[in-house]
Amino acid sequence: MKAAGCALPIRQRIFPALLLSLTGCGLLCFALTACKSAFVEATIRNDSDAPVRLIEVDYPSASFGTQSLAAHTVYHYRFKIQGSGPVTLSYTGSDGKTHTATGPTLDQGQQGGLTIALDAAGKISWSENLIAPK
Repeated sequence: MKAAGCALPIRQRIFPALLLSLTGCGLLCFALTACKSAFVEATIRNDSDAPVRLIEVDYPSASFGTQSLAAHTVYHYRFKIQGSGPVTLSYTGSDGKTHTATGPTLDQGQQGGLTIALDAAGKISWSENLIAPK
């Protein structure tokens, strides 16, 4: 005896719904893993005892900066590398002098971290943890 409204066997009713669910899950997993953009997490660290101002970081195809950075503080910025070339930093120290430095060369598609540290003597150090594109 068949139940009313259930003319199809159970596997013919469940299989299409299961297939649709698995396809949706597969597409979602692909979207979450395959579409990740490569970004660099940059940190500017003022390790000196005085504030610095007019900080500008130039990297291939763009730049970023901040008006001022207090003593013993950090500034974070996230960017994507378009093209290849060196990173440069310029800032005005507490003495009113402009300081500049050239850092590592960046290549399009790299991702990871870049730290720029300013010490009390005005020395700029670069620390990079970047990986090449796949």
